[in-house]
Amino acid sequence: MNNYTNTIEVKTTVNKAYQSLTHQIPFWWTDMFEGASAQIGDVFTIRFGADIYKTMKVKEAIPDTKVIWYVEDSLIALPELKNQTEWIGTTIVWEIEPDGENIQIKVTHLGLSPNIECYDICSNGWVQFLGSLKLFLETGTGTPYKAK
Repeated sequence: MNNYTNTIEVKTTVNKAYQSLTHQIPFWWTDMFEGASAQIGDVFTIRFGADIYKTMKVKEAIPDTKVIWYVEDSLIALPELKNQTEWIGTTIVWEIEPDGENIQIKVTHLGLSPNIECYDICSNGWVQFLGSLKLFLETGTGTPYKAK
């Protein structure tokens, strides 16, 4: 299975990148954030309006190196999707590596593959929010989804 993966190069430190994935999700992904995301066992829910949400559990958190989230619950209530719960049971792996003066942040979404229905929508979403993460880390201001 080809899982979704993407790597961004960011002019920041590994610690700032780690903090953005564990303590600062509302600043780059969505300001509709509930719960905690800093430690193993923490559970958080992100929302994109009333019809899309994901609830994740932190499975691994290795400071400045790796964060793993397991998707416990999800709904992508878009009329074009027949299966609106495809994220349930998937795993999101974040890896942070120094690269000279920059760092590499790699995301691998295990279970998000081209043969599932939401792949195009979801992979485009990842591109959008990885861009927001890069902006947040380099300028202090990301472009997260904002509640209306």
